[in-house]
Amino acid sequence: MTADEQTLTIDVDGVPVSAVYARPPAASATIAVAHGAGAGMEHPFMTGFTRALNDAGVATLRFNFPYREAGRRFPDRPPVAIATWRAVMDAAAARAAEAGRPGEPIWAAGKSFAGRMASMAVADGMPAAGLVFLGYPLHAPGKPEKPRDEHLPGISVPMLFLQGRTDPFANPNEQLDDVVHRIGSNATLEWIDDANHSFEVKGRKRPAAEIGAALAAPVAEFVRAHSAG
Repeated sequence: MTADEQTLTIDVDGVPVSAVYARPPAASATIAVAHGAGAGMEHPFMTGFTRALNDAGVATLRFNFPYREAGRRFPDRPPVAIATWRAVMDAAAARAAEAGRPGEPIWAAGKSFAGRMASMAVADGMPAAGLVFLGYPLHAPGKPEKPRDEHLPGISVPMLFLQGRTDPFANPNEQLDDVVHRIGSNATLEWIDDANHSFEVKGRKRPAAEIGAALAAPVAEFVRAHSAG
């Protein structure tokens, strides 16, 4: 049974953003989860993913970035996105403490843009038990010569990359293989055959909520394997 969801408002430097918190019984870790550039926290992919994590025994806090909250289409600049991640991670830690779990591992997971912003926040000093990337946007489609990877090798927390083989943001695949190799043993890359940037598989029609939910099992397993306490 999916955990009860609580609607929250999180302050980001005076700007309120919406969030939804869910904590199953005996949760041992919390994952803050953020949406990609073109969809908000209530997209079926996001709800399917977080609710499946709850069913797997992980607490979640999914949220909107300020631009999405305001109804704008263009994503926030990195300073705003990083400030949002910091505020959300603090809120997640506070919720865990209220549940009698002070010091519980708090992870950051993001779809595309959000994952990249989370990694930049951690590279900038934001505490996190680890990072989960749901389709890392290594470069703009068709522009592999301009990778967005300069900060990644300096991150020491555990990182899980879930990536579709046909994702145009990571093509050629060997480029992301090389990035993960350079990061070192704290990074794990799992390719999903025939999946695109939205993790849709050609010829296999599935609802977005089901696609998101299917990613929860490897994420929960990785978090359990790399979380202490």
